[in-house]
Amino acid sequence: MSTNRRDFIKGIGATALGIGLFPTDYLYGSMLNQKGISGLARTSPESQGVSSSAILNFIKATSTSNIDWHSFMLLRHGKVIAEGWWQPFAAEYKHTLYSLSKSFTSTAIGLLVKEGKLSVEDSVLSLFADEAPSSPDENLKQMKVKHLLTMNTGHGEDTMPKLREQEKQQTWTKTFLSQPVAFQPGTHFLYNTGATYMLGAIVHKKTGQTLTQYLEPRLFQPLGIKNYDWEVSPQGLNTAGYGLRVKTEDIALLGQLYLQKGKWNGKEILTESWVEDATKAQTTSQAGDGDWSQGYGYQFWRCKPGFYRGDGAFGQYCFVMPQYDAVLAVTSESWDMQKSMNVVYEHLLPGIKDGKLNEDATTLTELKKELGSLKLSVPIGNVQSPSAAKWNKKVIQLEKNEYGATQLQFDFTKDACSLTIKTASGPHTIKFGWQNWLVNKDSVPYIFSVAGRNPVPSKIAGTATWINDTTLQLNLRFVEAIHGDKLTCVFDGGNVSVALLNSVAENAKNSPEKRVGLMGKVS
Repeated sequence: MSTNRRDFIKGIGATALGIGLFPTDYLYGSMLNQKGISGLARTSPESQGVSSSAILNFIKATSTSNIDWHSFMLLRHGKVIAEGWWQPFAAEYKHTLYSLSKSFTSTAIGLLVKEGKLSVEDSVLSLFADEAPSSPDENLKQMKVKHLLTMNTGHGEDTMPKLREQEKQQTWTKTFLSQPVAFQPGTHFLYNTGATYMLGAIVHKKTGQTLTQYLEPRLFQPLGIKNYDWEVSPQGLNTAGYGLRVKTEDIALLGQLYLQKGKWNGKEILTESWVEDATKAQTTSQAGDGDWSQGYGYQFWRCKPGFYRGDGAFGQYCFVMPQYDAVLAVTSESWDMQKSMNVVYEHLLPGIKDGKLNEDATTLTELKKELGSLKLSVPIGNVQSPSAAKWNKKVIQLEKNEYGATQLQFDFTKDACSLTIKTASGPHTIKFGWQNWLVNKDSVPYIFSVAGRNPVPSKIAGTATWINDTTLQLNLRFVEAIHGDKLTCVFDGGNVSVALLNSVAENAKNSPEKRVGLMGKVS
């Protein structure tokens, strides 16, 4: 039996400029020793046996996929052969991973096992005796660490919603242990983010450290992963099953570590046996013939083409392809994750060959141009309106609202539109480029945040356009997170209304917009 992966994604929903492949003088060989943020070498696709035309076809397919692609990085033989970011996303920005965080948590468990501090056969109850129910049932008694890893705990539903619902009454671990275990552990696959939280709690039990504290010297420092952050529970433990933010290159680094069977710069970080166990099919997964039906390992999924991946809701991927000696990292906001993977399979995989390929200067130039112009689309209307002069810098008093916003003020200039929102904590200003993305300098919480979806501060990119003389549309992307928002401002006499539409509600079928808009008038 299994649970549908889309149910999990639905639950999550409820609760830079492309840098190009190479500089102009690439063809003269100066690219070979260039390094990225963490030091991975860059080189041409053909030198590593990959067709530039295949990568170009992949890029062209993304543009017609109706999916918001944020970045990708392709490694072959340990070298970066193609990378790009869709403006306003950029290489230096970290990105929310959602459940791709789980693969990092699994890695921490692998390190504990290597250090002899834990076995996957250890009883979960034995590790949390102080928080166990007074009379645990037999199924709970049989639950082992490996059942947490393989999503075979025996629960009939994901425990994470209960952990959140009861967090004011008791710890997340105690709530997890108090949930009914309907099936014998090991017999029932169900995607269970609460189980991954327990893996992070086990790290804390065994070491006294959070996941980030434990992983910093053992994984993050050796691989060169910096400036990350990870959400925490009310107990101060990392959420484990979601909430990690790292850069695209960091995702690729984790994949390369697994591709190298746990070795990095000649040193063993993970044991080869752990990598094998973590990435093979330890259990059946959901029914059907999709990429969530190929089996599940230790917080890694098997893929239809015969390799494996970590993934996160709305389209973060770490594809590890041993048969190709390749790794692909992707960030995106996808409404059809299977479609995203199909774009990869159909366009990139056919271009991976044995041995070197002849360089193709014409295709390399075209590919460079495409990667240098990657950009999320922006709404196009008008950059001017008669309403702009009338409403410029006027103070708009707002009716009482759930966001605590009391005033709005628009500032229209030739280069940008600024929206200042006043709350009890002071003014908050967001700038929007006219029909062009403008990235605001600071990482800030979003005032009109969707519950459970924008919980962490992020840089905000904005673009503005006039749909008609009295309607201004403001579009936002949270470039250190995933999602976006749309503010439709209608100016009518002395009144202003602002409708809100988050990107998930706009594009997904089962997650309607629940936020109430704003109403105001000139003071």
